[in-house]
Amino acid sequence: MAQDPPAQDLMRYEAMAQDALRGVVKTALKRAAAPVGLPGAHHFYITFKTDAPGVSGPPDLLGKYPDEMTIVLQHQYWDLAPGETFFSVTLQFGGQPKRLSVPYAAVTRFYDPSVQFLLQFEAPAAEAKPAEPEAKAAATDPEAPPADGEAKIVSLDQFRKK
Repeated sequence: MAQDPPAQDLMRYEAMAQDALRGVVKTALKRAAAPVGLPGAHHFYITFKTDAPGVSGPPDLLGKYPDEMTIVLQHQYWDLAPGETFFSVTLQFGGQPKRLSVPYAAVTRFYDPSVQFLLQFEAPAAEAKPAEPEAKAAATDPEAPPADGEAKIVSLDQFRKK
């Protein structure tokens, strides 16, 4: 008896899940932007694709990080402005204040080491590539990076290995 092929996900559940988890990043940044700032020992490491659409900042700074950049929001950040689709913040680089704007879609990692909370995202690909057999095998490996359009929560030990 032949099996029917798996149904196509026309609802795009993986994309919905990723959007929902990016909402956690947005909510955390909104709390950090409140007048009291970050509560307790909370602080954030945010990694993002510098070449993603919508990322803006000083060309000299972004030029030093042509692929990915990690910023830290802890003690010295100013004018944090989390919007609906992106956030902006001023940080010091080489003693100079510099403003960055980052779409949530460009974020690849969000980590709060105070509570060992990590979200890891796959940034949207510039162009769609056909799925390769290795990608399907990697989907069952908890150590494998997330597939395109997928987010996953990983342990602190997994983050340190990367």
